[in-house]
Formats: sequence, C-alpha cells, structure tokens
Amino acid sequence: MTEAATRRTPGTPCWTSLMVHDLAATQDFYHAVFGWEFTPGPQQLGAYVRAVQGARPVAGLGELPPERHLPVAWMTYLASDDTNETAEMIRACGGTVAVGPLDADEAGRMLLAADPEGAVFGVWQEVHQPETPAGGAPGTPVWHELMTRSATGVAKFYQMVFGYQPEPTGPGDSGGHTLRLDGQPVCAIQSVGRALPRDRGPHWMTHFAVADVDEAVGRVAASGGQVVRPPSEGPAGRSATVTDPEGADFTVVRAADR
Repeated sequence: MTEAATRRTPGTPCWTSLMVHDLAATQDFYHAVFGWEFTPGPQQLGAYVRAVQGARPVAGLGELPPERHLPVAWMTYLASDDTNETAEMIRACGGTVAVGPLDADEAGRMLLAADPEGAVFGVWQEVHQPETPAGGAPGTPVWHELMTRSATGVAKFYQMVFGYQPEPTGPGDSGGHTLRLDGQPVCAIQSVGRALPRDRGPHWMTHFAVADVDEAVGRVAASGGQVVRPPSEGPAGRSATVTDPEGADFTVVRAADR
C-alpha cells in the first residue's frame, strides 16, 4: 500500500482505496481525471490494482463480488504499529472489525473496520511500503475527512483508538473536529447532520490535489461523473466535490494551496 524512510505515526492517514462494481470502467474514469496508470496489487480480497502517478503508487482500486451491492466510497487507511492491538481497541471502543487482521502481499498487514456510526475505514501496518509522491503533487491524496452526522461522539472513538487530539472547528457539534497528532493536523471529522445522504451514511472522503480545479471538474463531468459542489474558494483554497460514475464522492483541491 504506500515505502517510506520512516514508519508513520499511528493514526496518520497512509493509504486510500476504492472498491467498485466495474473495475475496468473505474480505471478509465480516474485515468481521464488524474492521469493515473495502474499496476497489479494484492489479490487477497479479489481483483485489485494500484493507481500509479509518476511511477509511484498513490491509491488502490478493487472490484466487489457481483453479489455485493454495497455503497461505493473511498476508504481511508490509518497507520498502526500493530494491527492486532488496534483491532482489540476498535472492538473495545464500540467499533466493528469486518476483515482481518491479515497479511496483504509482502507489504504489510491490514484490517477493515467500522466506527460506531458505521463509517468504514482501514488500518495498515507497514512492512515494506512503496514510495509515495511528494505531498501535494497533482493526482495524489492530500487530506482526509470523515463525513458523519455528529462529530463529537465519534471523535472520542478515534481519540481512544489512535490517540488523536481533537480540536473543535465550530461551536458545539455544528462544525466538526480537526484531528491532531503531536500537535500536527492529520485529518478531520465534519458534522453534516441530515445533509448526509441516507443511501451513503457516514463515510471517509479523500481530497486529491489537481493543478486546476475547474479543468478537473470538467474532466469529471465529461467522463461520466457528477458535480456535487461546484468549484469555489475556501480556507484550503479552490476546491470542488464530485462523484465518479459509481457514486463515490471525493474532493479536488488546487495543489498549490495545500
């Protein structure tokens, strides 16, 4: 999944992947939007490829079994020094471990879990992790946010499991929380209340850097995706939220602004 010179701090987002119903069509879409190429990945959970940007892996795409009619969403993996211990903490804090821990090729160990609100996430224990591009390069993930109905309760879950220091971003539960490790922001939780689609539920969203947000949104629309939030300026710079043809939402943000 993703080889680094030093081991990542537990809780740091370290990989993002997407399970879809039509892998070939999804590869075509993301190639058109980000210019990704693809190489084979671990096959423990079925057909799986690594998206490559500049000869380095940036994300994973897998294919769901035909009988699995599940909502399609990008999934964030959080780093761990010991997936077995993390699995125990997830269960003890009210979450669910759905898959693993298990070995993923020779690169490391992983598990798939859900927080108490039902948002699915992965946990990754690196052994040999392929190099990742410099942070912020176009076509690479640069930020991860959990979209959930109420941030306060679920923030406590992630704090207990991964040791985050949550920092509220709005009064009460109206905004969300920035999650910090050693004082540095690594990801966030956003309260969206009833605005969260019922057919999707709480889920992690990946932000990808692009050279030009407006051009990227145009490529999304031309390739069969949908625009959820048109390009606009915000605290993180110009960004937009879109979906791929299978409905997985993600945000594109101008690379120079993060």
